[in-house]
Amino acid sequence: MPYLPVNTAAAGPGRFQALDFLSLLVAVVHSDGTLQFANAALENTLGLSRRTLQGMDFAPFFSDPQLLQTALQATRQHDFAALRFEASLRRPHQEPMLVHVSVAATELAQEVLVELWPLEQQARQEREERLREQAQAHKELIRNLAHEIKNPLGGLRGAAQLLELELTNPALTEYTQVIVHEADRLQSLVDRLLEPHRHPHQVGDVNIHEVCERARTLVLLEYPQGLRVVQDYDISIPEFRGDRAQLLQAVLNIVQNAAQALVAKMARGEPACITLRTRVARQITIGRERHKLALQLHVIDNGPGVPEALRERIFYPLVSGRDGGSGLGLALAQTFVQRHDGILECDSVPGCTDFRLLIPLP
Repeated sequence: MPYLPVNTAAAGPGRFQALDFLSLLVAVVHSDGTLQFANAALENTLGLSRRTLQGMDFAPFFSDPQLLQTALQATRQHDFAALRFEASLRRPHQEPMLVHVSVAATELAQEVLVELWPLEQQARQEREERLREQAQAHKELIRNLAHEIKNPLGGLRGAAQLLELELTNPALTEYTQVIVHEADRLQSLVDRLLEPHRHPHQVGDVNIHEVCERARTLVLLEYPQGLRVVQDYDISIPEFRGDRAQLLQAVLNIVQNAAQALVAKMARGEPACITLRTRVARQITIGRERHKLALQLHVIDNGPGVPEALRERIFYPLVSGRDGGSGLGLALAQTFVQRHDGILECDSVPGCTDFRLLIPLP
């Protein structure tokens, strides 16, 4: 088969409209490499509009432009029905993206279809699926374990109180009070573990910027000196249906976690900054389901970063990189975000930690 048909309709502005619904990156180029069309996924990846891209030479967007140029020459000569190769796609102000590229002629002369499968997208989907499976397994384990601990704790506390009443030596009551105090502390921990499962999903209209502003106000009250919280909002983001209280708790947990990571910088008088950034992501996959629009909330801090040993386990319950931390804040945030069919991710290097919250929009 010497050609790969894209559309049997005549060429026109809406001819490639269906390509916007694809998750893979698609470009339609002239055989000389000039871009004629870029679908929404490619626009989003490059951070450039199709109007800007139209008429540009597509080859320089690859780290090795010769790879695409050679493929286009082969299609002009009809040497192959389709050519496949792996390449590195350049993105303005971002790291290059590894992609698998397929180049094939369409039914029109001098027109070539270039499809790009991001290798990192596949890895990301697998990571999201793994996070969801782990979160579900941990949720069941923690819930069952918490119930098993809760009942003996009540008996232990009651027995200590009864024993205290029988003691004739007041000095010995110190020991029973230690038992009661530690039982209460464990009871508080168990209650926090069970918290996400106790309250039903209260669905209403949510304005994400109201949620962000509430979290910002609370964290600045807790850290009034030395902390700066930057607002970088896309005010065009619409309201959506969700549980405002749960989302506020999720965002607050992330923001407080970022602030705690900056305590040492604040103590030294160094700039300590948290950025709250909202954007709309288009044609994005969450948990193997494709969404036309999604809310993208970034909580970015300029702290020391997440220790490498914890990066794969940061959302596990009872895992904390901070002395005295319970290890529940991020686990609860992940649970609340997943209740909204979303995902919470983290990218961290020293000097920049980015927690990204993704939730589908209607």
